[in-house]
Amino acid sequence: MTRQELTTVDVVVAGGGPNGLMLACELGLAGVRPVVLERLPVRSDQPKANGIIGQVVGLLHQRGLTTAPAPVPAFVFGAMPFHLAGLDGNPLRALGVRQPELEELFERRAVELDAEIRRGHELTGFEQDGEGVTLSVSGPEGPYELRTRYLVGCDGAHSLVRRRSGIGFPGVRAADVVSRTAHVTVPGAVVSPGTVEMDVPGHGTFVLYTWHRTERGAYAMLPAGPGVLSVTSMEWGGEIPGDDEPMTIGELRASLARVLGADLPLGPPTGEGPHLLRRLNGRETRVADRYRAGRVFVAGDAAHVHSAMGAPGLNLGLQDAANLAWKLAAELQGWAPAGLLDTYDAERRPAAERVAMHSSAQLALAAPGPDVTALRELFAELLGDDANRRRFAALLAGSDLPYPTPGDGHPLAGRFLADLPPEPASRARPLLLDRTGELRVRHERVETVTVPSCPAEAVLVRPDGYVAWAGTPDETLTRALETWFGKGVEMTA
Repeated sequence: MTRQELTTVDVVVAGGGPNGLMLACELGLAGVRPVVLERLPVRSDQPKANGIIGQVVGLLHQRGLTTAPAPVPAFVFGAMPFHLAGLDGNPLRALGVRQPELEELFERRAVELDAEIRRGHELTGFEQDGEGVTLSVSGPEGPYELRTRYLVGCDGAHSLVRRRSGIGFPGVRAADVVSRTAHVTVPGAVVSPGTVEMDVPGHGTFVLYTWHRTERGAYAMLPAGPGVLSVTSMEWGGEIPGDDEPMTIGELRASLARVLGADLPLGPPTGEGPHLLRRLNGRETRVADRYRAGRVFVAGDAAHVHSAMGAPGLNLGLQDAANLAWKLAAELQGWAPAGLLDTYDAERRPAAERVAMHSSAQLALAAPGPDVTALRELFAELLGDDANRRRFAALLAGSDLPYPTPGDGHPLAGRFLADLPPEPASRARPLLLDRTGELRVRHERVETVTVPSCPAEAVLVRPDGYVAWAGTPDETLTRALETWFGKGVEMTA
């Protein structure tokens, strides 16, 4: 088969995890039918993330995928709790959903939007030229080639797409930290109804759903099913097991005993599973040196890896997908202004660098040692101030770093509009919100909506929920419309 005879699709997404499936959903909403290549023959049911925090929770609500989120009353930074209840302007939202259920939700929506999910199909190589990318794929019926105009790697931390495209992955590795996680039972333990506490006879009370730090390490516990807990211990220094040495519940129990200073009984989990049993040696913190190489892009873990402290991963990766999708669609549909695709890197790489910074800081704050203890005392004082609590909540939500926008610097510009209602945001179209209903500026690709509660006289919102412009309509609105959505502005009588 010659290159000219190959089947050509607009976008191929390598990787069918949450980020790849979210990208497929967003492309579908924008009118593009992607092909998703996923090497696993069936969707993974392995326990991974247990929830999402941050601005993407609001985006999922706007897409009609979740219920309206409320601000969280408390959270944790570096295994240090801080309270947010009653705090004005608290931007931190959370959604308790396990990753397998999230992937099922995204896949169902992607298929409804006509995405093609090819399970059991693994990308093994590719070559790109000025017109597109030719992929080598290993499928259930053997190898084949596929031609696409754009390839997006959502294929994880060891991304083949990133490596083969020549995108660098600079960063650091903390080699002295080991974390162990398993689903277990704790004989005699009682989780108090209506609280987040667990009583263990002879051992006291444990607060669940959060990290705790001792002078010997850190630990976390949370329910993982009827009678089953997910328990994690983290230690610094000491003997590091080999990667080929099997992890056991006994190893976790011994590690937890060292961290707690007491031997907490742990037993095997009940039920059918799947059950988690994992050890991670070291912690990688890396951000790709660019998110684009010609017609190839990276997103999610293929673009950034970091500590899980603060649970920032899905907020970061899912917003990568939302940011890139509408821009790819604009390019494919022929109306993208010059340089639009390059704004993906300009907007999302700084967000990843910010997460890499604060997740590394949180990991450092959870480490043992008297110097860290002194630093935590100082942080506890800082977190007693409302302004600092608001700042840390914004940092964790990802709302403290607006996208760069041309114009006069309106406070809303470049920021996610959290209160945008699901209708019409579920259609993922650019919106021009008009407070008065008398706006005379129109654009052929932008839907104008009268919103009496609009936070400015007019607000131009991108398909990913971010504000491109806000203020009193004048020539700057016309420039913003053309900057982001191309020619097509008209004035109505």
